[in-house]
Amino acid sequence: MTDWLGLLAAPRTPRPELKGRVLARALAPRRRWPLAAAAVITLAVGGGAWWTYRTIGTLTTERDGLAARVHALEDTVSTFIHGPATRLIQIPVSTGGRVGAVTIFADSVRHRWLVRCDGLAPNARDQAYQLWFITDRGMATAAVMRMDQDKPMVMALEMPRGEGGEADQRVLGAAMSIEPRAGSASPSGPMVFHRLL
Repeated sequence: MTDWLGLLAAPRTPRPELKGRVLARALAPRRRWPLAAAAVITLAVGGGAWWTYRTIGTLTTERDGLAARVHALEDTVSTFIHGPATRLIQIPVSTGGRVGAVTIFADSVRHRWLVRCDGLAPNARDQAYQLWFITDRGMATAAVMRMDQDKPMVMALEMPRGEGGEADQRVLGAAMSIEPRAGSASPSGPMVFHRLL
């Protein structure tokens, strides 16, 4: 542009030290670490969000499955407890100097028992409680219960059936003994209780 109005100042040469600083700054390699740090942070946040989304989805599916199982178990327990064909048998027991109880909800229509054991002393390492059905054909094993902790135990048991699947063995009572850890074919240890129904 020309100075046709006469307003422009005359050009001057910059001082050598200023010229050197400007050129050094312009030619210096630029630091790229802030950009790299921003990229790493963005990737970390994105990866964390993806992991969180997947984890929440997995936990939601697992929670829904557990809720369905609990509902089914509550329905089963309610059927046992409130069913018109259910008989309640409560048997006081004493094990290891402790007083407890075995409660049996016997459903004669579905041929099942719901058994709850409370207050039983935990087993020794090589022992287990074994529950027996007393039938018109003798003793039939119902369950081997390894009670390693001082907690109640609840289990649902199918009553014994004959060869054709029919309930041709009549259950006359229940018994419990202390047996080896793997269980026994017939009662061999001390009897905790023996009760005819």
